[in-house]
Amino acid sequence: MQTDLLIVGGGLGGIAAALAALRAGRSVVLTEEFDWLGGQLTSQAVPPDEHSWVEQFGITASYRALREGIRDYYRRHYPLTSASRAAVQLNPGAGYVSKLCHEPRVALAVLEGMLAPYRASRRLQVVQPFRPVAAETDGDRVSAVTVQHRVTDDQLTITAPYILDATETGELLPLTGTEYVTGFEAQSDTGEPSAPAEAQPFNMQAVSYCFAIDHVDGDHVGDKPANYAFWRNYQPSFWGDRLLSWTAPNPRTLQASERTFTPNPDDDPLAVVADQRRTGGDTNLWTFRRIAARRHFEPGAYDSDICLVNWPMIDYFEGPVIDVPDAAKHLTAAKELSQAVFYWLQTEAPRPDGGAGFPGLRLRGDLLGTTDGLAQAPYIRESRRIKAEYTIVEQDLSVAVRGDRGAVEYDDSVGIGMYRIDLHPSTGGDNYIDVASSPFRIPLGALIPRRVENLLPANKNLGTTHITNGCYRLHPVEWNIGEAAGALAAFCLDRGVSPRAVRNTPALLGDFQSQLVAQGIELGWPAIEGY
Repeated sequence: MQTDLLIVGGGLGGIAAALAALRAGRSVVLTEEFDWLGGQLTSQAVPPDEHSWVEQFGITASYRALREGIRDYYRRHYPLTSASRAAVQLNPGAGYVSKLCHEPRVALAVLEGMLAPYRASRRLQVVQPFRPVAAETDGDRVSAVTVQHRVTDDQLTITAPYILDATETGELLPLTGTEYVTGFEAQSDTGEPSAPAEAQPFNMQAVSYCFAIDHVDGDHVGDKPANYAFWRNYQPSFWGDRLLSWTAPNPRTLQASERTFTPNPDDDPLAVVADQRRTGGDTNLWTFRRIAARRHFEPGAYDSDICLVNWPMIDYFEGPVIDVPDAAKHLTAAKELSQAVFYWLQTEAPRPDGGAGFPGLRLRGDLLGTTDGLAQAPYIRESRRIKAEYTIVEQDLSVAVRGDRGAVEYDDSVGIGMYRIDLHPSTGGDNYIDVASSPFRIPLGALIPRRVENLLPANKNLGTTHITNGCYRLHPVEWNIGEAAGALAAFCLDRGVSPRAVRNTPALLGDFQSQLVAQGIELGWPAIEGY
C-alpha cells in the first residue's frame, strides 16, 4: 500500500492525526493492533482524565466535538431522565475523575462516526488488527513499515512520505533506528528536582488491565484464580498494607490512606462536581470512575451503576513491558493481578457492615468487547520517547519551580494541556510522584526527532522526560499531540518543506501556527493558576 500519511496506532493521537491530515485533503492509512480504535478511551477502557477548565477552554475544537458527540449519543439513544437529558454538561457516569465519564462503546461509536465519511471516500483506509513488525530506512528517512495481522500473521508493507508513530509504546522507534529514551533520566542530564542521580531506563510506570463491574442480586463468584494466593499476600514496601486492601498511598502526600467502596449509593448524579483542583476523587472507589450512574436513566433501565476499575490495587509494577525479553510474562501477570483483585472484591473485601466480599459483583466485559471481562488492551502510562529537538523538563512547568510565572511559554507552541505531574508506582520500586503543574504548552520541538526527518510522534512518545510524561500522557493532550503531528505532516507535504524547517523558519512557523488556530487548536492559556 502507498499513501500520503501512514499512521501506525489507532488510539486517540492516531485518530486525531488522521482527522487533521484528512481535513487538509491528504490520504491516510491508519493501522491498529486491537479490535477497537480509540486506545485509552476504548480498548484500554479508561474514562478521560481532564483538567478543571475543560468545559470552557484548554482543548482543541475537534476534541470538544468528540466530547459533545458522546453526550449527544446518550441523548439520542439512551433512556435518560428529562432532567439528565437537559443537563448541558451531562456526565453519564457521574464519576469524580472527569466531567465526562462514559461507557467505552459510546466513545467508539462517536470516533467511528467522525472517521466514517473519510472511510467511505477511501481517503482513509484502516488496517486492523495489525501491529508493526519491521521498517525500512534510507539514511535519515523511513521509507516503509511492515505490519502483521494479530491472528493470521499475514503481513502488509506500507510506504508513505510521512510516517507517524501513534502506538502506545513508541513501537516504531526501535524498528526505524530513531533515537529514544525510556524510564528515568538522570538529574545530571535534565536538572529535574524529581529525577534520580543516575538514569534508570527500565524503571517505568505501572501498567494496568482495567475492567468494568456492576452489582446485582445473586452470587456471581467464579473460580479462584490460580495465582490468587500470591496477590492476596503481596505487600509493596511503601503501600501501608497489602495491595489487595482498601489502603493505598495518597498520591499527593504518600501517606497510607483508606478508600471506601459502596456499590450503588443513592446519590444524585446531577449533583456530582468533578474537579481535580478540589480532590483527586478516588476516596470512594465506586464513584471514582463510575461510567454509568443508574439514576441518570429512566427507572428500570439499569439494574446497577457500572463502575470502571482503574484503581491503585490493579497497578502492576513487578517489571517493565518495554525493551525487555519477558514483556509478555509481565503483561500476563498484570492480567492475573486484575483477575485476583476482582475475586478478592467478590469474596474477601471488607464491607461497611462488617462482613466480607461482594458476591453480587459481575464483570461487564460485554461493555469492553471481551469475553474474559478485562479491557482489550493494557493501560500503558509510559512510552518510549524520542530524543527530540527540544525536551520538556519538570522545571518548565512545575509550580514549585515556576511559582506564579506559569509554565514556560514556548514560541513554537502547537497546542496546550494541563494535568498534574502524575506518576504511578514504578518498576524500580518508587512510590507515586505527584507534583503540581502549571497549564502548559506543547512545543513543536518536542515533536521533531533530532535526526530522522519524516517520522513524527503522535502519542505519548514525544520529547518529554519520565517526569513530564506524567502530565503529557492524558487523553486531551494525546489528542492535541496527534492532531498537531497530522497537521504538520500535511503542511510539509503542501509546502515541500521538512518539519525541522517549519520549526526553525519564522515565516513557516507562523503560517503553520495560523493554520492550527484556524482549525481550533489553542496555542496559549489565559491567566490561570495550576494545581
